[in-house]
Amino acid sequence: MEKTQKMNKMGTEKISRLLLTMGVPMIISMVVQAVYNIVDSYFVSCMKDPNIPALGDYAVNALTLAFPVQMLMVAVGVGTGVGINSILSRSLGEGNKEKCSKISGNSIFLALCTCVVFVLFGIFGVDAYIASQTSDPIITSMAVSYLKICTYSSLGVSMYMIFEKLLQATGYTMQTTVAQIVGAVVNMILDPIMIFGWCGCPKLGIDGAAIATVIGQFISFFIDAYFYFRCNSKHFNTSLKYMKPEGRIIRQIYQVGIPAIIMQALMSILTYSINVIFVRVSTDAVTAYGIYYKIQQFVFFAAFGMNNAMIPIIAFNYGKQDKKRVNDSIKYGLIYTVSILCAGIIILQIFAKQILGIFSLTESTTELAMLAIRIITPGFIFVGANIAYQGIFQALGNGVHSLILSLVRLIVVPLPLAYIFSCFDFASSIIWIAFPIGEAVAFIVALIFMANIRRKKINPIKNGV
Repeated sequence: MEKTQKMNKMGTEKISRLLLTMGVPMIISMVVQAVYNIVDSYFVSCMKDPNIPALGDYAVNALTLAFPVQMLMVAVGVGTGVGINSILSRSLGEGNKEKCSKISGNSIFLALCTCVVFVLFGIFGVDAYIASQTSDPIITSMAVSYLKICTYSSLGVSMYMIFEKLLQATGYTMQTTVAQIVGAVVNMILDPIMIFGWCGCPKLGIDGAAIATVIGQFISFFIDAYFYFRCNSKHFNTSLKYMKPEGRIIRQIYQVGIPAIIMQALMSILTYSINVIFVRVSTDAVTAYGIYYKIQQFVFFAAFGMNNAMIPIIAFNYGKQDKKRVNDSIKYGLIYTVSILCAGIIILQIFAKQILGIFSLTESTTELAMLAIRIITPGFIFVGANIAYQGIFQALGNGVHSLILSLVRLIVVPLPLAYIFSCFDFASSIIWIAFPIGEAVAFIVALIFMANIRRKKINPIKNGV
């Protein structure tokens, strides 16, 4: 048992350096993902057809309708992965190789089950889902075709996300970064080739965008799987015989995983609800929020990269019952995550005009987007702490606390406030305040939760200071 613990850098390397060596690769991969999201939409918006004016607008609309399902696929994968990450790292810290093998095998089984669910949705549910949002035949045709390709081929995204978390749980973050970056780059290269029919490829339009996405996901899956069997076999048995489902293991995964899945889905709920509220103010306000949301992703994704590094490190050392390393992980995790968001505040406040100049916006929308950046970004200091605390709670097995914190910062406080502010004549000037207020209130809740968790789980640890 001691040998297993000593072999893993999460139990030996200096915490301040360990968080950086594990976190920086994750931050890079998350930022690349944010870039990909914008580039993918850009290529689709450039689609043209002499018989269909503004085809690019139709295509972007189709992607928008499909996006919630894609976000749900990611939410299930990420949420399940968080549960896997937490209990696998903890079991590794405990030196329980047999349990680690069962967790890994059951994780792969769950990925296959997730894939089956989304394939069935692709067969029986996509048409009705798209029809519930639009009656336009052109948009419907493109959205249905795009989403069916993504759901039929959901094995790629389901498996790569699980293998990614299995590697992150054992400290192999550089390998997962390589897999994600290669998949994203291949996706971006294939997008114009398949959409516009370059290099001898048939012109596939929006189907080409879906196929490029799927190919990128499968490439990430294959790379992650290779690294998993090569690297994780040093720590436990990676044989597929452990795929036999065990209710106890699956229950432990989803005790942390289900709240994390819901947390991921909350972003979809927030975005949809804000659009509904903001349209009461003006269509420019909706557009301005959409642009701001894309910009903030670069900062938030970087913070989530550090969050993903914190979870296995804290969980491992908690399983090892090393009080000092748990406390150090929490301290430096908070410092680094808040620092990332503070850097975001400075960059966006100074370069807001230049960043917004990238987009082709009307003057009124640009002014609102600028106002949004000026008002919302100072609250990033609370965002950094809240994102860090979410990871801390998940790592210690308190997934429900993390969920409650997300509900407060994303739904419970900002949505009612935004609705109230939208009723005022000067709504476009003050509605943005709802977001930093929500983060500030959530920060207070996080402090209360942390004090309680520290008293019950961390302080009783005898090993370490």
